[in-house]
Amino acid sequence: MRVAKALTEGTRGYGQKVKDIVQGALFPEAGFDHVRGQAGGFGGLVVVRDINLFSYCESCLLPFSILCHVGYVPSGERVVGLSKLSRVADVFAKRLQEPQRLANEVCQALQSSIMPAGVCVSLQCWHIPFPEVLTCNLSPKHSSKSSVQGWVRTAVSSRTGVFEDKNSSFWNDFYNLLKHRGVGLVSDDSGGSVVHSWCPSRSNDVPECNGLVKKNSLHNGRTSSMPVVAQSELLAAVTSIIQSLGEDPLRKELVGTPARYVNWLMYFRKSNLDIKQNGFILNKTDSHESSNGYMPSTDELITELRLPFCAQCEHHLLPFHGVVHVGYFFDGKKQGINRMALQSMVHFFGCKLQVQERLTKQIAEAVYSVLGKGVMVVVEASHVCMISRGIEKVGSSTATIAVMGKFTGSAKALFLEAISKGNDTG
Repeated sequence: MRVAKALTEGTRGYGQKVKDIVQGALFPEAGFDHVRGQAGGFGGLVVVRDINLFSYCESCLLPFSILCHVGYVPSGERVVGLSKLSRVADVFAKRLQEPQRLANEVCQALQSSIMPAGVCVSLQCWHIPFPEVLTCNLSPKHSSKSSVQGWVRTAVSSRTGVFEDKNSSFWNDFYNLLKHRGVGLVSDDSGGSVVHSWCPSRSNDVPECNGLVKKNSLHNGRTSSMPVVAQSELLAAVTSIIQSLGEDPLRKELVGTPARYVNWLMYFRKSNLDIKQNGFILNKTDSHESSNGYMPSTDELITELRLPFCAQCEHHLLPFHGVVHVGYFFDGKKQGINRMALQSMVHFFGCKLQVQERLTKQIAEAVYSVLGKGVMVVVEASHVCMISRGIEKVGSSTATIAVMGKFTGSAKALFLEAISKGNDTG
């Protein structure tokens, strides 16, 4: 039920019409006729910047983040209510999309509905990478644009009317208004062509001689271990979902989408570790003895910060991603644990259907079972389900804490301070 609701909310644009939004929002404004102002000068450019949107990638069904900028030049002595520009953009964002088509559709819809002298739409888009290449940076300085380094990024634009001339003063003014705010845009669009290469799921596509693509049956060099019957059922289910949205699963851009989405889901059923009730069986552990013979004392706090992870929210089947911080006291009676082993633990518990609260507790329990003195785990994450549906709180993040064993209040404060300093420099 929750998954269906999330997908329905995220694709509600199929049931919305632009004319229902724009009607009643066109207001008379003397002096805007044929692009010429009352005093005889030219101008009247209107720009709405930094519209935060989310859309579903048509290649893999995963949400991608959008920062949208819309400019138009009023004509016919009328202007449109500014909020309608963002609402029209949202109508087309809430569909299965790819960046260039989204820019084109928003641009054309505004041109035909408000009939201005010209419209320009520029988009900055970020697509989550697949888990094995995810690295995170939860810096609040950039939370409105992207909270993650390593995401696939692209910028596109679409123009009509007075913006179509590359040397137009209107395009130059629009471009410079955004450039001065640090927004990097492309100076030209792709001529309306649809480019799929930006979606990381297409890295496994194999070109065929007729220009189409087929899905590589190998995953990371290995043949999928999923039974053929189970795979067929998953593919049929995803195809049915696409059809229920009102889309044509046979549309050439969507033909490989079910396989790509199933491939994404399969990342969350993998692990190369064994686990027992009393902890992990690790292939390699460290004694924490350095090259100069130094051995940390049992009273010394050891920290491993910013271990990246990506998990799948079991409530909405949408990803959440972030970093794990581990602080612990070394027990001289047991072997220590190196950063690679900690990252393996994080991967083990992250690569499955999860909730952040459980993930935090499970990592703490696993580390404690190995070290056995005092452990504190902090998980910081961004949840796609919080920003692509429902309240759509772009830039929000969630922190959870789990503590086991002897970990005093002063030790907690010291560990949290180390995390804060690491985020400031990271």
